[in-house]
Amino acid sequence: MYQKKSGRFVSRLTRSTMAMIMAGGRGSRLGALTEIRAKPATPFGGKFRIIDFPLSNCVNSGIRQVFILTQYKAHSLIQHVQLGWGYLRGEFGEFIQIVPAQQQIDESWYKGTADSIYQNLDLIREHGPEHVLILAGDHIYKMDYGPMIAFHTENNADITVGVIQVPLARGNRLRCNDARRGTPGHSFR
Repeated sequence: MYQKKSGRFVSRLTRSTMAMIMAGGRGSRLGALTEIRAKPATPFGGKFRIIDFPLSNCVNSGIRQVFILTQYKAHSLIQHVQLGWGYLRGEFGEFIQIVPAQQQIDESWYKGTADSIYQNLDLIREHGPEHVLILAGDHIYKMDYGPMIAFHTENNADITVGVIQVPLARGNRLRCNDARRGTPGHSFR
């Protein structure tokens, strides 16, 4: 079990972390809800959108450098982020910026979520964060990313994947990490 470090240690780590939120998804399984918008722009609980979950998690974790990578029907997502998340202080190096697909590498749009990161490596290089946190823009959960980043740092990890344990019966509907063979992350199904 991970033993939580001091708040100052975790705060230093999150201040030097940049988040890349992949928010270009079509969300075709949601049918009519995503006919006119990307899945992260889907309304949730009244005035909120699904994108608000990873954004709130970032800000509440002390991560104040956030890029949102968009592609599919992004207009309502862009409007929502501009109107609701524009309070960070640029003069302190804080930002939430929307990055539309720009065909950075060749003449093709993003070929998937990993490609959206690959095509925007220049943003990471330009800002030079100590850590990069890659998030999905269409997941609904609450998490303080600080302890995970501290765990990653203390273990000198190359990569850390955040997962939750679910009953095996639910695993058929999800991407699963099979930890039964020993070390977590042994295989994904």
